[in-house]
Amino acid sequence: MRFIYKPYLFLLLLISTLSCTNKKDPTVKQQHNNALINETSPYLLQHAHNPVDWQAWGEQAHKEAKSEDKLMIVSIGYSSCHWCHVMEHESFEDTAVAKVMNSHYVPIKVDREERPDVDNIYMNAVQLMTGQGGWPLNVITLPDGRPVWGGTYFPKENWMDALQQIADIYAKNPEKLVEYADKLEQGLKGMGVIELQKGPLEFDKNLLTSSIASWSKSFDTIQGGMRRAPKFMMPNNYALLLRYGHQENDKNVTDFVHTTLQQMAFGGVYDQIGGGFSRYSTDMKWHVPHFEKMLYDNAQLLSLYSDAYLNRAEPLYKETVYGIVDFLKRDMLDTSGGFYSALDADSMNDKNQLEEGAFYVWTEEELRSLLGDDFPLFTEYYNINSYGLWEHNNYVLIRQDEDVDFIKEQNLDASAFAEKKENWHKILLEAREKRKAPRLDDKILTGWNGLTISGLAAAYKTFNEPEFLQLALKNARFIVDNQIKEDGSLYRTHKNGASTINAYLEDYASVIEGFIALYEVTTDRKWLKEAENLTNFALKHFKNVENGMLYFTSDQDPELIIRNVEYQDNVIPASNSIMANNLFKLGHITFNEPYVEQSGKMLLNVSKEINTYPGGYSNWLDLMLNFTNPFYEVVITGNQAEEKLEELNRTYLPNAIIATMNNPEEYLDLFESRWDDDNTWIYICTNRTCQRPVASVKEALPLLKN
Repeated sequence: MRFIYKPYLFLLLLISTLSCTNKKDPTVKQQHNNALINETSPYLLQHAHNPVDWQAWGEQAHKEAKSEDKLMIVSIGYSSCHWCHVMEHESFEDTAVAKVMNSHYVPIKVDREERPDVDNIYMNAVQLMTGQGGWPLNVITLPDGRPVWGGTYFPKENWMDALQQIADIYAKNPEKLVEYADKLEQGLKGMGVIELQKGPLEFDKNLLTSSIASWSKSFDTIQGGMRRAPKFMMPNNYALLLRYGHQENDKNVTDFVHTTLQQMAFGGVYDQIGGGFSRYSTDMKWHVPHFEKMLYDNAQLLSLYSDAYLNRAEPLYKETVYGIVDFLKRDMLDTSGGFYSALDADSMNDKNQLEEGAFYVWTEEELRSLLGDDFPLFTEYYNINSYGLWEHNNYVLIRQDEDVDFIKEQNLDASAFAEKKENWHKILLEAREKRKAPRLDDKILTGWNGLTISGLAAAYKTFNEPEFLQLALKNARFIVDNQIKEDGSLYRTHKNGASTINAYLEDYASVIEGFIALYEVTTDRKWLKEAENLTNFALKHFKNVENGMLYFTSDQDPELIIRNVEYQDNVIPASNSIMANNLFKLGHITFNEPYVEQSGKMLLNVSKEINTYPGGYSNWLDLMLNFTNPFYEVVITGNQAEEKLEELNRTYLPNAIIATMNNPEEYLDLFESRWDDDNTWIYICTNRTCQRPVASVKEALPLLKN
């Protein structure tokens, strides 16, 4: 929940008079190594030569702050954050700024992707203080880590003035900051409090329909997404809406989802030449992106476009899925099988200056030179005109037509046009590869790789492309071999051959989800067992005994000022909502009723808040559909089970989980007494009660009602 805590006003009034001028004081640059030089995070290493005496988050920095009675500056960002780079250049590379920071504070740099637990606490604090948040996130804390002031990006002069004034307050009237920290701490503890809800696990379908109805008032039915800019993809929002429209036969919702997916894939937010999506669009038509590319977006969009293809077999969706995989293989895949985290928005332009989007944009002259006689047709297809023009005479490629319509309008041969389009991409990709590429954040994050396993498994399930499965399996083996410790816990990060940092609930939840997806498409019991082991570890070490929810950090981690419960869905679904869905699925596959019961209790705990902001609870609403509508265990047994599974996978079945037995040695309770040496059978079951088995997918599908 987001609310504003009023006692911060005296600090806001304090800084309200700060000058907004940005005088051009000379910046003295010199080679300097601070403590970050020994870190592995690309974001921290970007700051290793700042004159600021940065330290990484940890015991040493906190010990220094307490022993010297200094305030701390906790500055949080990530490697592909554009405004993080701007503030670094303006402030953190400046020796005058560094002198103030080093003299009065213990400066700490945090990579939010490595330490989302720290980021979450201070983001909540800044949202309480200011009503908004973002990155870079800059917070001043007492020596014990409790926040007293913060914000996002600050111009240099504002930053300097604020630092000096807060240092003066702490020197002359420290009790004022301590008093404020006490009050803010209580506000933080009040955020995200989940009360245990008692009662039967019964859910009113009207909550679903009313939530979707209120949400739909914000739908942009023409250009897709919400009626605002910037536009974020929010894959779990559209996954829920796709499922809801399908199961409830709501054509308006279904059409809205497909409009959104089409417009996203047409837009510049999708890399028309190299594949893959940028993080968000700055405008209403999905044209000009914020050019950073994140693994977590592309992993989830793989799943979304693959499922959407099963719902409506649009060639554009298949093209988009294959494009995302091409991008992941070319730019994000480590030789170990893990996937890197992100590509920066900024890259070097032809003047050797960092510029947002420089790697991806084109001038008309470049395109004419590269494409020759094909330029006029290319112009029509990718809008090298006022519609596709961005700034500085650069174009961001954007489509407006499906290929079938464009071919008809231009009176083209379909196969000849497909060949032309492939050739365009080849020419421009080769030309683009000669440019200086955006910076790569090459750390491997366990949770984001879990999302990628799910995405690749979904793509394999839909398109039966063997390479997709091989990529998913190699990724999963990487996690088993490198990220699972001897005690069954997970590491968060991997870089340069070393795994570090205890994993968070989002890592466990996403990997479990990925392993369940792998089990469904491979029939390999190993992945189900791995999922169960990680689930049991998470339930033991993350559980909040008071309400049945799960903390974001485990009981093996050092204590922070707050131990948070993450339950609101964002661009990545909340770790609790993913875990609740995992528990439901595992409970149905393994006949583990306590799993299903806990899943329902977790949903019950948050159900009263759902209608206040449906977009922030989309993954919970997806789970609710499992309780309000029929949910099926589909059991396939027999020597031809894998062939039946492949056929069944061509159908969109969001309300079913599939367990396959292709040899009599495999065992799950679901399979008991169902093996037949002579026949392959499909059982459609609900809560352990099965209908008479059928021999064909054609016979099975009518039994799977919405």
